[in-house]
Amino acid sequence: MTGNTYGRSFRVTTFGESHGPALGCVIDGCPPGLTLSAEMIQQDLERRRSGKSRYTSQRKEPDAVEILSGVFEGGTTGTPIGLLIRNQDQRSRDYSAIKNTFRPGHADFTYQHKYGIRDYRGGGRASARETVMRVAAGAVARAYLKSAYDIDVFGYLTALGPYELEPKDLSIVDENPFFCADPDKLDALAEFMDQLRRDGDSIGARLTVAATGVPVGWGDPVFDKLEATLARGLMSINAVKGVEFGAGFDVVNQRGAEHRDEIRPEGFTKNDAGGTLGGISSGQDVVASIALKPTSSITRPGKTIDRTGAATDVVTTGRHDPCVGLRATPIAEAMMCLTLMDHALRQRGQVSAADHAAG
Repeated sequence: MTGNTYGRSFRVTTFGESHGPALGCVIDGCPPGLTLSAEMIQQDLERRRSGKSRYTSQRKEPDAVEILSGVFEGGTTGTPIGLLIRNQDQRSRDYSAIKNTFRPGHADFTYQHKYGIRDYRGGGRASARETVMRVAAGAVARAYLKSAYDIDVFGYLTALGPYELEPKDLSIVDENPFFCADPDKLDALAEFMDQLRRDGDSIGARLTVAATGVPVGWGDPVFDKLEATLARGLMSINAVKGVEFGAGFDVVNQRGAEHRDEIRPEGFTKNDAGGTLGGISSGQDVVASIALKPTSSITRPGKTIDRTGAATDVVTTGRHDPCVGLRATPIAEAMMCLTLMDHALRQRGQVSAADHAAG
């Protein structure tokens, strides 16, 4: 299987399955001298971890990260960084009933036809469990971006089913189980999710991820525009079905005079472009939104076929998130960090300070 590596100058390769002994990643390209510890990475992993509220999967994984290589005496050495997280709460028996059945909305059908074999335990490699290593690697990138450029990356929930949410107070995002910045809607979201679980169903979500402090000039037109590579990273997250930048699809109803971000001596008047112009960062906040589909693993019976092509019914058992968007914020932040880190190193290698001054 190819396609397990992300990035060009800052390269992250992940490995492992949902119900295997462990998941891991190898990071190539991290500069030496970055202060790094397992405790620093663990902070981001704790934000993604399941089993912390009744609104997410009750699989209880400590997600304790081990640094295997690339760090010596508290700092990176410039050599590959190996990270490992051991699985400790697998319940593979939950999936024995669907060994020969294709779950609707899952990768079962396509994996079986592409490879002739699949790991049916929790989806194997197609499981959202894989994203734990993206968050671990993203924590490394986050540390470098903050240290070298004072860049901050943050995200928050902007819609849960029928509820539109406003970013009124970003300080509460990590204090509630929804990563929601709208304190007026927290009780309604809790009631909605409780009813959804009673219904045995799931719901979709939208969230926004942003980066402040990104310098002007990052991005490589024409095929490696900053938003193009970021869109690829965000779309690679399980269940993501749409990506927007800035005003996003609202541009359809905007006129040019309304959409363009006018520039004054003190700066841009607004940010409908989402932080890029011509695929290159403009110095404004880089802002993206993603839409995530409803979880396909639900207890309501559904129609499908088995490996012989015969019609059958399926009910998904096991422990699943009724809304995958509730834990996607740290994952989206990680992909933003990995993308920006990659472009930071590309920029450093392609355009030196002297060349930039001469131009």
